[in-house]
Amino acid sequence: MRNLNPEFEKQAQLRLDAEARLRQGSAPPTRGWAVGADTLALLYRLASAPDTAADALKLLSELQTHQVELDLQHAQLEADQQELAEALAHYRGLYDFAPVGYLVVGLDGQVLEGNRAGAELLGTGSDGLAGQPISPFFARDSRPAVLGLIEALREGAQGGCCEVASSDRGNGPEALRITASLAPGGEAVLMIVSSCEPSPA
Repeated sequence: MRNLNPEFEKQAQLRLDAEARLRQGSAPPTRGWAVGADTLALLYRLASAPDTAADALKLLSELQTHQVELDLQHAQLEADQQELAEALAHYRGLYDFAPVGYLVVGLDGQVLEGNRAGAELLGTGSDGLAGQPISPFFARDSRPAVLGLIEALREGAQGGCCEVASSDRGNGPEALRITASLAPGGEAVLMIVSSCEPSPA
């Protein structure tokens, strides 16, 4: 048996669902799809003549079925959008509240985004990361290691890590470990930033 195009099968199933709902009287409420004046005039003309009355009924049935198809498609789109919004919120929460710092850094060394833990480890707020060069967040003698890691990834390294110190924020620099790899597509660097200091007991 020949396999049908998945999109064709989807459209055919949608048509069957629409026809079944019309027969059962369970079609979804109309979304306001309107029949144009020209179409109504054509239907009236066809229905007025005995020879074409059957054609008018067929056309009306086709219009109703198509309207139900549109309504079902619209309802599915709304459900898909809701599902995507919930998934995005879920993964955004996992990213933002992760116990380690996540940074996305451009190949030019500019921070593109970061989560709360990353901002805290670098001594700033989440809104103070994006658009900033990454090197000033680290002690002067640690900057070559950070920029060298980005350079190595830009030149083809699969990943890398280094231990560095944060810039002094008044209470001394903090020892940090950076683990990095290229993002899919190779247009940015993904970094995990974690503290090297033991957690208090």
